[in-house]
Amino acid sequence: MATKAPTKKTTKRKPNAAFLKPVTPDDKLAAVVGAKPLPRTEIVSKLWVYIKKNGLQDKKEKTKINADETLKAIFDGKKQVTMFEMNKYVSGHLKA
Repeated sequence: MATKAPTKKTTKRKPNAAFLKPVTPDDKLAAVVGAKPLPRTEIVSKLWVYIKKNGLQDKKEKTKINADETLKAIFDGKKQVTMFEMNKYVSGHLKA
């Protein structure tokens, strides 16, 4: 007769409060995501909506973003950045 192992109680992962705190985008970033304070996660989501809508994701290398004039202002004039670099540049345009 096999005995059942005690089941582990699972707890839901709590989101990091720092990501949920509203931050204010500067003028350059506000041109894409709007001027009102938003959580950092929402800002990145809105940026991806803009990128997808305008077809700015590189066709061959999906991790790269081809910047239009609006995004060049956010990406310090770079024509292309990776999706990982994007978060670094976005951080420079946020006010707590």
